[in-house]
Amino acid sequence: MPRKHNSTSTPRLPSAPRSIQKGSSLADLLDQDAIECLAHNIRLVHPEFDGKAFQRSALNGLKPLSIMQRGHHLARALRNHLPERYADAIQILVQSLTPPRTATEDLGLGVFFYLPHVSFVANYGLDPIHNEGRDPFEISMWAQYELTRRFSAEFSIRPFLIKWPERTLAQLKLWTDDPDPHVRRLCSEGTRPRLPWAIRIPGFIKNPRPVLPILETLKDDGDLYVRRSVANHIGDIAKDHPRLAFELCEQWLEGAPKERKWLLRHAVRHPAKKGVKAALRIRRLAK
Repeated sequence: MPRKHNSTSTPRLPSAPRSIQKGSSLADLLDQDAIECLAHNIRLVHPEFDGKAFQRSALNGLKPLSIMQRGHHLARALRNHLPERYADAIQILVQSLTPPRTATEDLGLGVFFYLPHVSFVANYGLDPIHNEGRDPFEISMWAQYELTRRFSAEFSIRPFLIKWPERTLAQLKLWTDDPDPHVRRLCSEGTRPRLPWAIRIPGFIKNPRPVLPILETLKDDGDLYVRRSVANHIGDIAKDHPRLAFELCEQWLEGAPKERKWLLRHAVRHPAKKGVKAALRIRRLAK
């Protein structure tokens, strides 16, 4: 569980359980404590921020909302209390972040504190109208790079892939070589055509081939955290283009080390459970 700092001069995360307890829900992670914490962190870097007014706006209408709805609700409240120009507002939000994560497993639920931050990028980081007419793409990419090191930018990167697929893929391809596994994982997870909880990417559902170079680069990644994402991405592709997914797996079988064999077994586990012969063959050869 993330530790709650007592200091009034350092950014902190709110207290959060490692898993959802009986009688509670994910939405409870973005409650009054989280809102107070958010105001505290912002005021550390932007003393003009009216934390009390923000908290009143954030709490108004919060109770019936789901976790994802709360993320967008709090993003709207932030929009009303941060500087009007998107670039100025996102600079403040990034400066208010806690240090990047170093672990890739057993992260707990405290990281959902940053859902409003990625929602802010998704809602206001695509249209120049929110940025005094200036293209917000570069600063939005920078913000998502920093956010994915604390939580995940897989939800916010998707609107960019829909609006600017080539431009955004070019950035993600550069990030596949990043030393941070959280950044590399974003390149695979954020581009999944049918990522759970997230908006779908119609272009990649129709044609996933533009993303295959990213998966090729990451298939032997040194971190299981990343390889698991690649496997799940292939599983997504198999739902709409099974032949393509199975052909890719067959290619990757050649000279595959044990880590890649695990990835391949994991990638086709769902069609294998349904008795799909090609998936069963891959699992057998990848033992």
